[in-house]
Amino acid sequence: MHYDPTRRRFLLNTGHGMGAAALSSLWNPGLIGSAQAAGGLPGFPNFAPKAKRAIYLFFSGGPSHIDTFDYKPELRDIHGKELPDSIRQGQRITGMTSGQKSFPCVAPMFEFERFGKHGTWVNKDLLPHTAGIVDDITIIKSMNTEAVNHDPAITFINTGVQQQGKPSMGSWLSYGLGSENENMPAYVVMISRGRGQLQALYDRLWGSGFLPSSHQGVKLRSSGEPVLYLNNPPGIDRDARRGMLDGLKELNSGTFKKFADPETQSRIKQYEMAFRMQAEVPDLMDISKEPKHVKDLYGPAVEKPGSFARNCLLARRMAEKGVRFLQLFHRGWDQHGSLPSKLRQQCGDIDQPCAGLIKDLKERGMFEDTLVICGGEFGRTIYSQGKLTKDNHGRDHHGRCFTTWMAGAGIKRGFEHGKTDNHSYNILQDPVHIRDLNATILHQLGVHHEKLTFRYQGLDQRLTGVEEARVVKEILA
Repeated sequence: MHYDPTRRRFLLNTGHGMGAAALSSLWNPGLIGSAQAAGGLPGFPNFAPKAKRAIYLFFSGGPSHIDTFDYKPELRDIHGKELPDSIRQGQRITGMTSGQKSFPCVAPMFEFERFGKHGTWVNKDLLPHTAGIVDDITIIKSMNTEAVNHDPAITFINTGVQQQGKPSMGSWLSYGLGSENENMPAYVVMISRGRGQLQALYDRLWGSGFLPSSHQGVKLRSSGEPVLYLNNPPGIDRDARRGMLDGLKELNSGTFKKFADPETQSRIKQYEMAFRMQAEVPDLMDISKEPKHVKDLYGPAVEKPGSFARNCLLARRMAEKGVRFLQLFHRGWDQHGSLPSKLRQQCGDIDQPCAGLIKDLKERGMFEDTLVICGGEFGRTIYSQGKLTKDNHGRDHHGRCFTTWMAGAGIKRGFEHGKTDNHSYNILQDPVHIRDLNATILHQLGVHHEKLTFRYQGLDQRLTGVEEARVVKEILA
């Protein structure tokens, strides 16, 4: 077989160049792009931020706003009655209920009570711990999205568009702001599995899209190595690895200057980060030294690796260490059936940890500069999916209105924003689109959403897209 020597030489030199760039940079972080990796883009943040960091508690599947926060006593009067056409208004529904002949309304099968200084309605059966922190949070009841199915909806709220391939919010923040700790990534993702009906989660939801891949979220595993291949191979200690890499650096550094592929620089940064994380991550994942009274804030499940409670405590620990954006995905919020039992289980997973996180941040003096966001990709319908029985029913997807809460870092305390109709089906005042939510999150971190852009396919792309988006100033303190 005949080989083209020119092609062979090109491939050989390319491989050597990538290896030299990656490995030599482990020991010389200043070799390539360290300024951008550590501090983000010049001019960012655009103004003094209220938040140094953000923790996003994302409930994948669509939690029912009707059964948690958006309660109205009138719902009891319409239980079992047909949803009026004047309320539905011909709005798009999913294929799962489009064939139903009737749409009976379902009131919450739980008890609500007013809590806090402002008498905020909260489901006391499902969220007793969250009820205890309502004076610290803002509840937005008028969230809305055009998407009615999971994949486009969760992609939309996380990346700003319903189509796949765009950067996630955390990647945008990593690109613009960088990380406060050079030994940790700017964007970390943790996943917990609930006991409800699951929807798939794809790595692209925390991916970097067209941004350099060094800005994608780093997913931490709940067992074994937190990040695959983070540890040295058996028999190789840190000094041995350094000696090996120094030797490779000497062999290959001469060829590095010949190549200018931006993605090669991204790989270099990832190699650098992986090496530095070796010294930081194992200690962060070890909660054994946390005082008992702190663990007690998060509930007994904090002792279980991979639980939502454990991830909340780990998020606080990483926030302390300078991680810019932490996103905790909790799966299982798709209650198309058996809602009373499944929703109770899901809320049991998250209620005390959410409240515990807020209390922990306050006790540590971190609440004022940590932004906490809590919600899902959409809500659920007031009408039943499937046959309505005395103690069992489901709810379909509903994007026209749903609830999200925010806290800390310049967000009003004990505040409710937006209002829905008596069927919790349409917004009556102060609508907040998911683009508005994302613009507000960026704003609290010192970023003007129209200025954080990346030129791709001839356009200055941004998280909030080209459509109108606004900072929701009404919820800001």
